[in-house]
Amino acid sequence: MEEFDEVYRLYAADIYRYILSFSRNETLAKDILQNTMLKAFKNINKFRGESSIKTWLFGIAKNEYLNSIRRSDNKNLPLDEVSDTVDENIEHRFSDRFQALEIHRMLHELDEPYKEIFSLRVFAELKFTDIGEIFGKSENWARVTFYRAKEKIIKLLKEQEANL
Repeated sequence: MEEFDEVYRLYAADIYRYILSFSRNETLAKDILQNTMLKAFKNINKFRGESSIKTWLFGIAKNEYLNSIRRSDNKNLPLDEVSDTVDENIEHRFSDRFQALEIHRMLHELDEPYKEIFSLRVFAELKFTDIGEIFGKSENWARVTFYRAKEKIIKLLKEQEANL
């Protein structure tokens, strides 16, 4: 039990930020975090060690979030808070909470898998190797997809600035 407490302490905040970036709802993110950890605790014997424990937990969290969407009638809940964790290339944009909110809005305009890859990298701070594992793809695929997502967000930001 102490070992699982350590797993929770190490990864709960990352999983919460990851889910919050998609759900845009603190309560839902907390619920999914708890469901993820409960499911992981019950199924720890199924963890094969083919990936890191963090990657395994993120996979569970992703599935829990998708299940919640399927059960939910209201998929577009308001964003209550913006994560402070940022990607180094757009860090200056996140210094202003208004800019951060705009980036989150633009992120949710992106198609999958761009939205999820960007969130995994920026908010959950996962390595490209781990992101690739979650999707069953290569590290290079994750890098290219993240780059394309970032370029799309930058383009949207420039378009928004041109319209102001």
